[in-house]
Amino acid sequence: ANLTGDTMRRFDSPDDKGNNPHRMLSLEEAIERSLAATPKLGGETIPLTDAEGRFAASDARAKVSLPCFDNSAMDGYAVKSCDLKSATADSPVGLMCVGVIPAGTFPADSVASETCMKIYTGSPIPDGADAVIMQEDCRSTSGDGATILCNEWVKPWENIRLQGEDVREGDVVFTAGARITAGSIGLLTASGHDRVEVGRRPRVGLLATGSELTEPPGGLKPGEIYESNRAMLASLAARVNAEPTPYPIVPDSLDDTVAALERAFAENDVVVTSGGVSVGDHDHVKPAIELLGGSVDFWKIAVKPGKPFVLGQVGGKPVFGLPGNPVSALVTYLLMVRPALLNMQGARGWRLAKRPGRLVDEMINRGDRRHFARVTIDDQGLVRSAGGQRSHMLGSLAKANGLVDLPPKSRLAKGERIEVISIDQ
Repeated sequence: ANLTGDTMRRFDSPDDKGNNPHRMLSLEEAIERSLAATPKLGGETIPLTDAEGRFAASDARAKVSLPCFDNSAMDGYAVKSCDLKSATADSPVGLMCVGVIPAGTFPADSVASETCMKIYTGSPIPDGADAVIMQEDCRSTSGDGATILCNEWVKPWENIRLQGEDVREGDVVFTAGARITAGSIGLLTASGHDRVEVGRRPRVGLLATGSELTEPPGGLKPGEIYESNRAMLASLAARVNAEPTPYPIVPDSLDDTVAALERAFAENDVVVTSGGVSVGDHDHVKPAIELLGGSVDFWKIAVKPGKPFVLGQVGGKPVFGLPGNPVSALVTYLLMVRPALLNMQGARGWRLAKRPGRLVDEMINRGDRRHFARVTIDDQGLVRSAGGQRSHMLGSLAKANGLVDLPPKSRLAKGERIEVISIDQ
């Protein structure tokens, strides 16, 4: 396919909205545009056993109160509190035990004055009782197991879990957009649910472009390198519930790029490419998007690494064009693609988690773009450079577990308290 002069001018001139594609966008504006370009995918109902890490698509309400009924917080005896007001270790009060309440049963009898009932943790409180005395504060009289000597006074409702004190029937126990954790699965199950509506997982097509790329573990010809971005991006996308599909390497040909993108869009909700988004003669991603009837929103971001970046649309589906250098691909994915994939699932929060830390050595950014430097942060919060910071250096990327956001023309002093963006999320 050949580009017309009109198509070429779309990359050189302001669009109908006055946007200049050569203008350098701030990271915040780029994220805002990325979120706006990614539609919600809708929900699906799945078993709770498969729901950890997914995002609720609708509110869930408790079908029962928690606790479901007044019950004992420990093993002991259900009593009337007023019967034990004078009880001490030196002068215990004797009560007649009139029954036993195993867990899972409900007592037919009630507790009258100067009587008690043996009770276990979780057992229902019998009528007439308003407290539970711990088993450790009681003893039976020698030769008379029915008489229980109580050594302590218990206040009204002491050691009793009251019906609905945790959750009341009809309460919202989980809100749309919240991430489902093991704890929330426990709450949903206890409140009567076995399934939950969650945001659908986005299907993500992964393309790598470049005639110099080849698949490991085959031998390398002169000038070739092993392609690594698809595997790296697939692992990152899977962390946020996406379903990644890596496609064959795309050579530096406009026709091949168009064909690969067309297939990926037909089979996925979003497409992520790496390489071919700069201004070289063999960078075909942007013109290929145009030939498919799509549009390019922006492609220069004021960050390092990762200045060249494409956000496009084809048939209502977003495409993210990442730089080919591995570090640039990872950083731009974390900063701009990850939020979009979470947004497609209806996630309420998409920001990267941060940890406080303290610099072991100074860090300097002499450039005019924000620099997301690779660092390591240990369990004591000490932050060190992970090594070389050039965008092709996978050795330091593999060592890094965090990024430090260095403003333009800035210096962070040794010992300075900083925040570290976690990579492993």
